[in-house]
Amino acid sequence: MQMKKPKKKIKETVIRSKQYDLAIIGAGPAGMMAAIRASECGADVVLLEKNHTPGAKLLLTGKERCNITNAETDVMEFSANFGKNGKFLISTLYRFGTKETIDFFHKNEMKTITERGGRIFPEGGTAKDVQELFYRLIKKNNIALFTDCTINSISQKGNMIEKIILANRDEIKAKNYLLSTGGLSYPQTGSTGDGYIWAKQMGHTIIQPEPALTPLFVKEKWMDEIGRLRLKNVMISVYQDNKKQDSRFGEALISGSFLGGPIILDMSKKIGKLLKNGHTQLFIDFKPALSFEKLDKRLLRDFEKHNKKGAKNILSELLPQKLIPIFLKLSKIDPLKKGREITKEERNKLRLLLKQFPLTVKCLSGFNNAIITSGGISLKNIDPKTMRSKIIQNLFFAGEIIDMDGPTGGYNLQVCWSTGYFAGENAAES
Repeated sequence: MQMKKPKKKIKETVIRSKQYDLAIIGAGPAGMMAAIRASECGADVVLLEKNHTPGAKLLLTGKERCNITNAETDVMEFSANFGKNGKFLISTLYRFGTKETIDFFHKNEMKTITERGGRIFPEGGTAKDVQELFYRLIKKNNIALFTDCTINSISQKGNMIEKIILANRDEIKAKNYLLSTGGLSYPQTGSTGDGYIWAKQMGHTIIQPEPALTPLFVKEKWMDEIGRLRLKNVMISVYQDNKKQDSRFGEALISGSFLGGPIILDMSKKIGKLLKNGHTQLFIDFKPALSFEKLDKRLLRDFEKHNKKGAKNILSELLPQKLIPIFLKLSKIDPLKKGREITKEERNKLRLLLKQFPLTVKCLSGFNNAIITSGGISLKNIDPKTMRSKIIQNLFFAGEIIDMDGPTGGYNLQVCWSTGYFAGENAAES
C-alpha cells in the first residue's frame, strides 16, 4: 500500500489558527530588530518575509562586511548627519543609539572592530555573521518566521488594520502591525516598494523615493582607458553654473566611466538634484595638500631632478600608473619628452589637471546600485516618540521605508537598529 505524501501547508495552518500581538512585514535589519525587542517585551510576534531567508540586504552592506554602525555616540552629532530630518531621530537614539547597538552585538557574542571614519564592523569581517546572529535570536525568542511569504493586501477598518491577506488567501491577524519593507535600493533583495503602496492606500504621504548613496556615470569616453582604479586622499568638488555646490575629501573608485566610493556616494543625493537643473561637473584634486604654487615648485623640482628621463617616468612619483597616459594625452605632452624639455605652458597644464581634473556627470546609476533610498513615508505621519503611525492607530514603521537617509559609515544601518528596536518595544507595550 502506497503511503500518502504529507501536506506542505504546515506554516499556513499555524497562521490560520492564531492571532498575534505583533505582525511585522519585512525581515530586514529593522524588522528583525523590532521582532526581537518586541518578543523580549513579552509580545507574541510573527515576522513575514517574501525572500527565502531574512536579512538578505545585510549581505550587501559595507562591501559584504556589514558596517553595522558608527562610533559617534553623541546623539545630537549623530542626528545632525541627516540634515533637517535628523531631529526626528533624537528620541529613538536616546533610547537605543550607537552605544546600545554595540552593547547588543557584544552581549550576543559578536566582537566588533572600529576602522577609519568611525566605521564599526563585526570582527569576523563578514556580513553573513550578522545575518546568522539575528536568525539565531529569532529562533531563540520563539518568533514565528514565515519566509517566501507573499502578501496580497492589508485590510483596514476605520483607522485600524484588521488583517493581512496572503497571496494564497490565508489571513494573519494581530493587535498591532509594523511595516519595515525597506525602500527601492537593491531591488534584487526584495526591496520593490510594496510598503509604499500599502502605506499610501491607508492615507500616508509618500515623499518621492529616489536613489541615495549611489555611484554615477560620467560622459568622458576616454575614462574607459583607465580601467579600475581606487583613489585615496583626493578632494572632489561638484560645480554647476561655475559655482561650487559641494566637496568631499577621502576615497573614490574609478571603473571606466563609472565612479563610486565614499566621496561619490555621499555627494550623490546632491548631484542628483543638481542634474535636474542641468549641466553638472566634477573636479578632482589629486594633491589637495599642495597649493597651486607649491605644486608648481614640486613639478619643477621633479623635472630638474629627472631631467634626462621621459615625462611618463617622471610622473610615476605623482600619479597612479593608470592615470599617466590620460594626463599626458590631455596636456598634449609627448610621453618620451625629457624633463629638461618640458615647457612652462606644459607644466601649467599638468598642474591644472592635478588640481582640477574635469569630468562631466552623465547620470546617477539608479536604484540597482544605490545603497539606500531617499524619501519614503513622510515623517509628519509618524510619531517620533513611538514610531507609531498618526493615521492608523495600530500601525508602526521602522527602517528604510521612512523618509530618512544619511551618509556612508554605518549611519543608515544604525537608523534601522534604532527605529526597529524603538518601534518593536512600543508596539509590544501598547
